[in-house]
Amino acid sequence: TALLFGDESLTYMALNQRANRLAHRLIKLGVGPDVKVGIAVERSLEMVVGLLAILKAGGAYVPLDPEYPVDRLAYMIEDSGIALLLTQSAVKDALPPAGALPVLDLNTLDLDMESDRNPAVPLHGEHLAYVIYTSGSTGRPKGAAIRHRALASCMTWMQQTYALTAADTVLHKAPFSFDVSAWEIFWPLTTGVRLVLADPGDQRDPERIIELIRRHQVTTLNFVPAMLQAFLAHEGIEAQTRLRYVICGGEAMPAATQGEALRRLAGVSLQNLYGPTETTIHVTQWTCRDDGEPLVPIGRPIADTRAYVLDGALGAVPQGVAGELYIGGELLARGYLGRAGLSAERFVADPFGRDGERLYRTGDLVRWNAEGQIEYLGRIDHQVKIRGLRIELGEVEAQLLAQPEVREAVVVAHEGPAGTRLAGYVSAHAGHTVEAGVLRERLGQALPDYMVPSAIMVLDGLPLNSNGKVDRK
Repeated sequence: TALLFGDESLTYMALNQRANRLAHRLIKLGVGPDVKVGIAVERSLEMVVGLLAILKAGGAYVPLDPEYPVDRLAYMIEDSGIALLLTQSAVKDALPPAGALPVLDLNTLDLDMESDRNPAVPLHGEHLAYVIYTSGSTGRPKGAAIRHRALASCMTWMQQTYALTAADTVLHKAPFSFDVSAWEIFWPLTTGVRLVLADPGDQRDPERIIELIRRHQVTTLNFVPAMLQAFLAHEGIEAQTRLRYVICGGEAMPAATQGEALRRLAGVSLQNLYGPTETTIHVTQWTCRDDGEPLVPIGRPIADTRAYVLDGALGAVPQGVAGELYIGGELLARGYLGRAGLSAERFVADPFGRDGERLYRTGDLVRWNAEGQIEYLGRIDHQVKIRGLRIELGEVEAQLLAQPEVREAVVVAHEGPAGTRLAGYVSAHAGHTVEAGVLRERLGQALPDYMVPSAIMVLDGLPLNSNGKVDRK
């Protein structure tokens, strides 16, 4: 069995034949290498068939989440220059008017007359596999254009590192507009492993996730740390599961979440993986251990990847000193689609490499620790100045998260008549209380006074966005 979705299933042979038939239709419609194809569907068997067919036809898929606002979808369709749109009857009304753009409804398409043989499309590693849009600082999303070589390298590393077997089952639950979905789908399908698809919306419901894990004996799944914490809040998750790997990424892992997961999920390998969309899913790896340290490392670079911690002049900084993380190697995106200026700004010449090699400026503030592992401290662009003094909000957040009673923490800068003020928002671990005054006093022992938030608000939980990350807005 290749795919399981609700009460439906597909064998590998049936999945391959369905994808091939659709791929041959796409080829007839002009899809080939570097031709971009939009796909606006809910999570379903048709979604996986559609993604595979686009790739088999030589094209690059552009995921268009039907839950996005219509204006955002319209912008992505226009900006990406897709030649064709695949969709489903159930979501058509949520999409902007197609105009002259050819649209195929995967629910009603008759492909019986198409060949079910593998298309022989000549592709090389530099051709595009997908374009995923990420939020842009200008307010307009930008499309990160990912090459086949980068995706293949990442999937090869995952299998060499974690060695899935026929006894494994992987759960796919991330929105397909979020690049974690690429490993959830393509890693199992390139290794002959069963893939279970969660129903649309299930990624936001820990109880449904637990039910799927038990029903299908899932061994491998992904969580952003905030959702892992919500999963851990349910009693009895240890029972009746065969979990082998819990893979985390997307945001910083709190040390307390790491500790609780390792205690509750005995025998499970907890992995902390880091990587921006622009560097193909993940580029550093840390196998979690409860070592009592206040920061959970993001680890070291994976295969075909280089990582540098640099200062503003692109000079390497010493161990323990904060700098910006730069990534080099095979996993870099081609760039941002149609944004030569922005691409040149973020993908820079590698001063340590051969001619033509590039580094991606992540905008992430990190440091090398004493063990030679990278620790994530926050975002460079969460840098603020108060009374002319520069503050990295990530550094203040790291101190808050180091307090034993604090489960989550975010620090934001508020502009007011008296200038910029820092405010902290925290939530407590179950069974603990947080005293704002005590926290401020402790922070004052570790940070200069101008870095101590003037107010700390205690919340039941920090708000999350649609990807399960903390919503800073």
